[in-house]
Amino acid sequence: MLKKVYVSLIADLVHAGHISVLREAKKHGEVTVGLLTSNAIAELEDTSYLKYEQRLKVIENLEMVTEVIPQNNASYKENLESLRPDFVVHGNDWVIGKQSKYRQEVIELLNTWGGELIEIEYSSDISDQNIKEQLMRLGVTSVQRLHRLRTLINNQDIVLMLEAHNALSALIAEHTSVERNGKTVSFDGVWSSSLTDSTAKGKPDIEAVDITSRINAVNEIFEVTTKPMIFDGDTGGKIEHFEFTVKSLERTGVSAVVIEDKTGLKKNSLFGNEVEQKQDSIENFCKKIKAGKDAQITDDFMIIARIESLILEQGMEDALTRAEAYISSGADGIMIHSRQKDPSEIIEFMKKFRKKDKKTPVVVVPTSFNSVTVEEFIDLGVNIVISANHMLRSAYPAMSRVAKSILENGRSLESEEDCMSIKEILEIIPGTK
Repeated sequence: MLKKVYVSLIADLVHAGHISVLREAKKHGEVTVGLLTSNAIAELEDTSYLKYEQRLKVIENLEMVTEVIPQNNASYKENLESLRPDFVVHGNDWVIGKQSKYRQEVIELLNTWGGELIEIEYSSDISDQNIKEQLMRLGVTSVQRLHRLRTLINNQDIVLMLEAHNALSALIAEHTSVERNGKTVSFDGVWSSSLTDSTAKGKPDIEAVDITSRINAVNEIFEVTTKPMIFDGDTGGKIEHFEFTVKSLERTGVSAVVIEDKTGLKKNSLFGNEVEQKQDSIENFCKKIKAGKDAQITDDFMIIARIESLILEQGMEDALTRAEAYISSGADGIMIHSRQKDPSEIIEFMKKFRKKDKKTPVVVVPTSFNSVTVEEFIDLGVNIVISANHMLRSAYPAMSRVAKSILENGRSLESEEDCMSIKEILEIIPGTK
């Protein structure tokens, strides 16, 4: 009787390293592959380009593989206790680093029934990460980018988006990471803001920049980055126009569009009732959502309904009523907005909304109520946090200081402390060296 061998794989991009592991495994018996689900991949702080079913079709057709089963957690424990394999085969890249704890768990489990861990030499030249980095340099297709937002929402506690008004700011969003609470954290995608896009072009935030110009900016960002985008669609315009906007954004590879339930000349929400703003009727806005959903081609594209009830002081019940109606009309998520520094009304909305609806993604833009932490938003049931205008707001003061310094001093020497070196800025741009 052949012995049982277990191999755990993500197999997002099958390469020579996977084949080496599977060939080694085949030498020792019948190979069962534990194919990591999206949930398990997220536990490893990674995402996959391909869906589970797509990866499954590839692995189950390899001649070295006898059976493929899902591995629902980063931990091997559930599958190993069920199969009790004689061998587990893995590359030796997990001896140190984030996966070392799973390696130790495997060794301890195998010892309980006399199993053996076999490790083969790891080559960094053919690692998943190395290949993914090469692909990033080539770029990703619109299809690959399009579905990633849904994947992130389904498999992470929270998704963090940063405003990008041009390709350079998007590159910063793409590559910035820090250590926080023992984990490496980074932004999951970018927000194309109508406010910052129009301001960067020197135009008022009144939908003065047409959709063609805005999509040109999107394409410039997509040429040099790989992460998903949420697009600020303002009011969405007329229903007939919104249908074409959806088609254009989806075709480009944008993951989601946010439209707000206001009519007439667009005014920034943070003005509230200080300026004349009119909220759309529930009936008409629901028609717009339905038209947008009917216009899209894939199941991946998302239409997120932005509720302005709290901004326009229409009350909590109006906000909750609208949320329910918009979701019933097909909205894939809702954005709840507030101009108050005190987050109490956002907290109240989330508690009341989550009592009835546990699943619909909720987006917040904490420009005003910015004292709330990511962890607190997670506890409230928020799915996406957008830092919606900070890249442009931070750039302007620095540029203003530099311009004044050059005039005041008659030279640029004193302004250098506010500037990156040319070498540093060139290193941000792919392909410079």
